[in-house]
Amino acid sequence: MEGSPTWFIYFIWFWTFVMVGFMAIGGYFMFRKFLKVMPQNDGKSKLDWQNYWVERSRPLWTDDSKAMLDKLVSPVPGPFRDIAKHSIAAKIGQLAVESGASNVTEEHCIQGYILATPKRDHRSLKDFLEKNQIDYSAYRHLLG
Repeated sequence: MEGSPTWFIYFIWFWTFVMVGFMAIGGYFMFRKFLKVMPQNDGKSKLDWQNYWVERSRPLWTDDSKAMLDKLVSPVPGPFRDIAKHSIAAKIGQLAVESGASNVTEEHCIQGYILATPKRDHRSLKDFLEKNQIDYSAYRHLLG
């Protein structure tokens, strides 16, 4: 390697670390998705249960509740919005079905949104609800 420019060696090392970093990040998200499709003790995966609750609650959704769901998932970045909307809709649908409601209400949407949101995101969730003047006082105990 006598006479080869040192900047080129540093350039190669830099891109090696960048590529390894990107592969690690991608692997992390792929592993999380893999864990979601692993069967639980009941034989169904977390994703199976989400699909079940979405399908079971489909007739309960009104135009107002769909609009509320769209409003709640609006701060989620575009590439992840469909996935977030599906998991939040599953939790809302589960709450509505288990409560025996005839349709999904705004209260179901707010409670399901809070329950479906990871604890690490509760601060931004509160900020979003307050900014949009959505009353969540009845569910304040669910926030960490």
